[in-house]
Amino acid sequence: MPIFGTDGVRGLANGPLTADLALSLAQATAVVLGQGRSADARRAAGKRITAVVARDPRVSGEFLSAAVEAGLASSGVDVYDAGVLPTPATAFLIADIDADFGVMVSASHNPAPDNGIKIFARGGVKLPDVVEERIEHAMAGQKLQPTGAAVGRIRRFADAEDRYVVHLLGSLPHRLEGIHVVLDCAHGAASGVSPETFRDAGAQVTVIGADPDGLNINDGVGSTHLDKLAEAVLAHGADVGIAHDGDADRCLAVDADGRIVDGDQIMAILAVAMKDRGTLVDDTLVATVMSNLGLHRAMADHGIRVEQTAVGDRYVLERMNEGGFSLGGEQSGHVIMSEFATTGDGLLTGLHLLAEMARQKKTLAELASIMTVYPQVLVNVKGVDRSRANSDEGVSAAVAQAAAELGDSGRVLLRPSGTEQLVRVMVEAASAEDASAHAERLAEVVRERLSL
Repeated sequence: MPIFGTDGVRGLANGPLTADLALSLAQATAVVLGQGRSADARRAAGKRITAVVARDPRVSGEFLSAAVEAGLASSGVDVYDAGVLPTPATAFLIADIDADFGVMVSASHNPAPDNGIKIFARGGVKLPDVVEERIEHAMAGQKLQPTGAAVGRIRRFADAEDRYVVHLLGSLPHRLEGIHVVLDCAHGAASGVSPETFRDAGAQVTVIGADPDGLNINDGVGSTHLDKLAEAVLAHGADVGIAHDGDADRCLAVDADGRIVDGDQIMAILAVAMKDRGTLVDDTLVATVMSNLGLHRAMADHGIRVEQTAVGDRYVLERMNEGGFSLGGEQSGHVIMSEFATTGDGLLTGLHLLAEMARQKKTLAELASIMTVYPQVLVNVKGVDRSRANSDEGVSAAVAQAAAELGDSGRVLLRPSGTEQLVRVMVEAASAEDASAHAERLAEVVRERLSL
């Protein structure tokens, strides 16, 4: 069974994800990414192979990152240990110091007992499937075992956070004076760097969820639990709230009245602003098939084309790279601004969202009104044969009928899960009642037609 999932290697720490696995994975990564033409050229020029390693603050990250660093150093790779930093900071630092690759130890928005290992290639880009397969194959092969002066060194990356903060501040089109923001750092990797950066950008900052103890990451806080952020915004009379997840590659927001502003709305705001500045490449936004119909309508009204991809930020990024596009993302708050980042960056997204509030002198609610959010109902139909979801005639007929009944006022999406034996039925409509009725009706057809 493959160990790589949709976003690296992830699992219960000391369950499937052990120190031995982390060590072996690091050694195999050194074999695959520490070899080849570019690595040979570096060695010929008298340079050593280097990697950046960082982690989020969950307790298992301490032994897993130590195992990763041991595996790399024992394979002749010099390691820059960046400590606790967000995933996008790791990706940025790899490019900034021209490292050969990097590793982030994090399970993102998952609970504390889980952990994960994400590997980035030169330039801070995610690995394609074929390279992950090569690394997995190399885990069973011969390891690199240099001796003497050829073994790798592990050193503290002392100015890692400062480099990242300077990069973020340098990206801003407008400072944030006059804005009071509540930051929810999910007791995660952004707990130190996010408040510092927003303050340096000129905002008045109130912080919640920024006391990590290794066990409380994502526990009732962060981008998957927005109620506490909404309460804090109202309690402090703040203008806006920004929520990160555990590794801070996501950003969701709440307005001054505590209403949620999701990734689709954030992308709509940024897309129009970038188009006005002439930085939205080909006037195109890249989004997944799960993005709200309201996003498509709003973008059409502003002369912006929406390119659709499968669900997952890696697919968004692939399409952005193929087309050279500058903005893309997901409803969940993974927003990629390719002029400044190679992956979703929750701090970057939040800073640019607030910069638009400051530049236009508008509230977040006013900016978000650019897009009407259509009620969206998602039903997960379990215990069915997902392999027949797109080929069964009865299911296809039911989907077509629902789409015809909704017309231009709604949308239907039926999608087999990539990891579980279930089928997802998503319906958008002008009212929540219509969306729910169509979704339940389709779900019943799926149960009847695809039952195992």
